[in-house]
Amino acid sequence: MKARVKWVEQRTFVGESGSGHKLVLGTAPGPEERTPGPSPMELVLIGTGGCSAYDVVHILEKGREAVEDCVVELEADRAEIEPRVFTRIHMHFVVKGRRLSPDKVKRAIDLSISKYCSASAMMAKTATITHDFEVVDTAAT
Repeated sequence: MKARVKWVEQRTFVGESGSGHKLVLGTAPGPEERTPGPSPMELVLIGTGGCSAYDVVHILEKGREAVEDCVVELEADRAEIEPRVFTRIHMHFVVKGRRLSPDKVKRAIDLSISKYCSASAMMAKTATITHDFEVVDTAAT
């Protein structure tokens, strides 16, 4: 895996993945005090959620569950002193589908966080990771 990050100006950078996808990241506030993109640590948190969500959907699909949507809402705390690593991450999963088994959703989330998600495994070296979930049955609406 490869990536490249190029400094643009102030605290603004453009990252490019080895597959050619680009994104702006930075911490320098621009007009209206808005940053040009997520900070590097926000990207780490987003990546952790994305890694786990990918696993959950994949596990549920392999189990022939009728999953239609998966959202992970993340909250995190960081250490007060440098290097300001994550010390706590809470992941709240909202999984939607037709007649999903809550037991299978729980199992998929547990497997992701404890076995398959590389990002969660790395974050668990410094952070306590907790999670919960809710299942929304779209067949009922």
